[in-house]
Amino acid sequence: MVFVGPALAIALFVFSIWWRGNKNTDRVRSVVDPLKLRLPVFGPLLTKIAIARFSRNFSNMIGAGVPILTALRIVGEVSGNWVLQRALVTVAESVRQGESIAVPLAEANVFPAMVTQMISVGEDSGSLETMLEKIASFYDAEVQATTEALTSLIEPLLIAFLGVVVGGMIVCLYLPIFKITTLIH
Repeated sequence: MVFVGPALAIALFVFSIWWRGNKNTDRVRSVVDPLKLRLPVFGPLLTKIAIARFSRNFSNMIGAGVPILTALRIVGEVSGNWVLQRALVTVAESVRQGESIAVPLAEANVFPAMVTQMISVGEDSGSLETMLEKIASFYDAEVQATTEALTSLIEPLLIAFLGVVVGGMIVCLYLPIFKITTLIH
């Protein structure tokens, strides 16, 4: 029982060194990134961030004249999430075989229906870049609103936590003084 603290500290140190070296490998990302998207409070936020990043980058690349297959590959690599990257690899393969972008995106179960429908409309109307920009703007606003809501929820919890910590410190400081006064009398 005495060695639990040092053993835990050593294990945490070793894990942090391992994490720095392996956090970007496909083996680790294939386990961690899906878990990130399923987190209770932060999962939807991380999903919205990834979709906004995908939409904005894809729109910029199409606007710059980058071929769609190349743009899908690059956007997948910079998406910051292994799940989206794998989905976009599948989408690129389907596009290479002659399908539209929206159908494999819908099958990936990563992108909401609104995103796939807007991409489908953008493909059909020839204004994919505009639709992707609108998706990115929408999800940027969603990320902003979600972040503000989380902040307003976390603030009271932080205040209560700090109150408990400061109160505990005050009790720990004054308790010996009260004990001394009872011993003197």
